[in-house]
Amino acid sequence: MVKQQNVDEQANGKAIANLTPAQEFLQELWEEHLRHEFDTHNTEDTLATMVEDAYVNDIPVMTGGVGKPALHEFYSKYFISHMPPDMELTPISRTIGTDRLVDEMMVKFTHTIRMDWMLPGIAPTGKRVEVAVVAIVQFRDDKLAHEHIYWDQASVLVQLGLLDPSKLPVVGVESARKALDPSLPSNALIERASDHN
Repeated sequence: MVKQQNVDEQANGKAIANLTPAQEFLQELWEEHLRHEFDTHNTEDTLATMVEDAYVNDIPVMTGGVGKPALHEFYSKYFISHMPPDMELTPISRTIGTDRLVDEMMVKFTHTIRMDWMLPGIAPTGKRVEVAVVAIVQFRDDKLAHEHIYWDQASVLVQLGLLDPSKLPVVGVESARKALDPSLPSNALIERASDHN
């Protein structure tokens, strides 16, 4: 079950105020799209929120597709059908323009199933992951035109035990938690590098 808060409760209790009717429409359409992806797990309803030549680009691993036929294959074979049962999305912030929406979210899951959309070729590890995700969503003709999705793949790989953070300037769950709590320590990697020099 995906955890979703009303946008008015986001950003440490500060509401997104004074949305125009057009911005409210974009927000509702995006939330409908997310509901079909993560709650109802319905490929056809997800695609119904998108224009014919829509595309999705999961930037860190270049998964997704261009056009509804490719997106149908991606959603049905690799994405919607490969969601861990404990997948949670928690909003962090949202910015809405005239034809674009930017969502910053916390994504949490246990890697209990194969997730080629995020971890191509990696067998389930059974490990817990927390990662901040940013979605930049473009709209056209009252539908979604494209999504650019960003996350810190190195952080995910560290959390799964597939990347050694002691040898590289990367961190695990700490980066996601700092997105929620900016008071957490900064510059630990710089200090670590200074200690080794």
